[in-house]
Amino acid sequence: CLQKPGVSEAFPFNNETLVFKVGDKIFLLMSLERQPLMFNVKTDPEWSEELREKYEQIFGAFHMNKKHWNTVIPDGLSQKLVFQLIDHSYELVFQSLTKKKKEEILKEI
Repeated sequence: CLQKPGVSEAFPFNNETLVFKVGDKIFLLMSLERQPLMFNVKTDPEWSEELREKYEQIFGAFHMNKKHWNTVIPDGLSQKLVFQLIDHSYELVFQSLTKKKKEEILKEI
């Protein structure tokens, strides 16, 4: 996550939940304590439905808008799909930023 432009990490909720943001908007959250490892990502609603039907490791994120957020347990999923989910979440959030914020981030590259 940190290799992407404009990304920061923080623990805004507690010492256990690592949050990755782009332009001060969350695109990935994960607990450092839970086993198995799992994380929440933003996903296009139509793709969310597809993913949930196809993979038992992907389901609506607890305490979040389940239409837009999924919990992912990467165990048993391909590395390619896991990276694709992270990239997709980043892009959705990045595209929701103001033009000014996007330009600031792109200048950092």
